[in-house]
Amino acid sequence: MQRWIRKTFVVMVTILTFGMVTPSQAAWLNELNQDPGSNRDVFESEPPKEEISYETIAAIPSRDEFLDEMMEQAELYSLQKFGNKIKPIIEDEFKEIILPEIEKAINDVTHQIPAGKLQYLNISEFPTGGNSERIFHIQNQLTGEDVIRFHVRRDNPPQQGYWFNFHYHSYLDGFQNHHTLGAIYWDKNTPPKWMR
Repeated sequence: MQRWIRKTFVVMVTILTFGMVTPSQAAWLNELNQDPGSNRDVFESEPPKEEISYETIAAIPSRDEFLDEMMEQAELYSLQKFGNKIKPIIEDEFKEIILPEIEKAINDVTHQIPAGKLQYLNISEFPTGGNSERIFHIQNQLTGEDVIRFHVRRDNPPQQGYWFNFHYHSYLDGFQNHHTLGAIYWDKNTPPKWMR
């Protein structure tokens, strides 16, 4: 009798939802409605594996698509960091000298990551204002750990005025090394704070 009710339920759900809920989904719904004593501990079992469909495969970006997306965001967040006072002065030089180096750094570091996992990388930290260095960070969404950190520091060597030192840190060396991307001269006068 119980099997008959279950089959009737599946047919009714399929008809009422115009086929949007399939019998396999109905079976899944049935498992959720089981009594609590029969449920297994979901933390001890593996998560259900996703079925790989055409849409899933199409959603995985190629290395070139990934790099294009990262570079678009890198430029956007960098110009946001510069603000209205610094941006007009250094924008052209930044695009000519620093942006290609950012692209090279992203490409070099992410080549250590399998292509199928690039879809899990995103920009996690956005520009900060004031005197802080952060432009943006690229993070592994699955682990929550940073992969690359892009920063800009204000340098003031004696008798040389102010420079913007662009650099990055990478997970490949535990974020210990300072990898220089380039420097842009500002002026003898103190630059305004970021994002103003």
